[in-house]
Amino acid sequence: MTILILSTLLILGLILILIEVFLIPGTTVVGIVGFLVSLAGVYYAFLSFETGTALWVTGIAAVANLAAIWYAFTSDVWKHFSLKSTLKGGAFDGRTLGLAVGMIGKAISDIKPFGKVVFGDQIYEVKSEEGFIEVGKEVNIVKIDNNKILVK
Repeated sequence: MTILILSTLLILGLILILIEVFLIPGTTVVGIVGFLVSLAGVYYAFLSFETGTALWVTGIAAVANLAAIWYAFTSDVWKHFSLKSTLKGGAFDGRTLGLAVGMIGKAISDIKPFGKVVFGDQIYEVKSEEGFIEVGKEVNIVKIDNNKILVK
C-alpha cells in the first residue's frame, strides 16, 4: 500500500507538471501544485522507508521531473502555441487608382461631412472639406491620401 501511495503522488506530480508545460502554459498554478505533490511524495518516502531508499526515490523523482521540463523546453511544443500566419495588407489597397486632384464628380448623397460621389461611372465615399454639400452638387477632389478622398 505504501508503494501505491508513493507512486501515485510522484506520478500525479509529474502529470501535473506536464499538463502545465504542454496544455496550459503560463498559468503556473498547475505546475506549482504538481511540484508540491511531488515534494509530498518525496516527504512520504522519507516517512515510510529508510533513508537510502528515500534518497533513491528522491533522485528518481527529481530526474523524471527535470527531464520532463527539459524536454518541454527543447522540443518544438511551443511552436504549436505560436501564430504562424501574417496579415498581408495595408492602408492603401488601390481603391483610389484612376482618381486625381481636380477631378469633378456629382454628389449622389448628402455629404455631411461624409457621403457618396460619382466620378466617371464609379461611386466613392468622400469627405467634405467645408462641411455640408447637398445631393446633386458638383464637387472637386482637393486631396487624395491613401484611401481617403477630400472634396470641396
